[in-house]
Amino acid sequence: MDTVEGKKGGKVLLTMLFRNSKLMLAFLLQDKTRNSVLKVFNWLESILGNELFEKTFPVILTDNGIEFSNPLSLEFNYDGIGRTRIFFCDPSASYQKGAIEKNHEYIRYILPKGSSFDNLTQDDCNLLMSHINSVPRESLRGNTPYLEIQHFIDEELLNKLGVFLILPDEVSLSPDLLKKKDKQ
Repeated sequence: MDTVEGKKGGKVLLTMLFRNSKLMLAFLLQDKTRNSVLKVFNWLESILGNELFEKTFPVILTDNGIEFSNPLSLEFNYDGIGRTRIFFCDPSASYQKGAIEKNHEYIRYILPKGSSFDNLTQDDCNLLMSHINSVPRESLRGNTPYLEIQHFIDEELLNKLGVFLILPDEVSLSPDLLKKKDKQ
């Protein structure tokens, strides 16, 4: 788990990567605070239920960012029921979560560094991630993260998480991807 910043002081993306498939999710945060991250966890648990949340996200590795500074609030819901376990990388050791850092490069193809995320919606994030997750990867033997994750979780869960398969000839990793929706 990590965050990707747009323009300073604006909206942020919370990203979660399934290491076994390289599938990444992105959730739009109003700001880079622990309260915004907690809202996403509570929302995810509300749509998945506690048991499926715990099964889908049993262990989460992240960095020591301020937005992750209250791990107990993420590990346990308001009723004190466990939903995940949070572990932190060593300080200045982002290489310990190198797969998510590498996947962030795909986000930057569409949302270049310094661009604002303030006009994005969660639907935009889902579209962005659906395109990224439909790109074949050499590390997956030419498979896509979307197809690879189906060995571990079912398509209905992916739909609940807002991730859909994009056909190979329709995949776009350019800034035009999110500009097209404005013209429709």
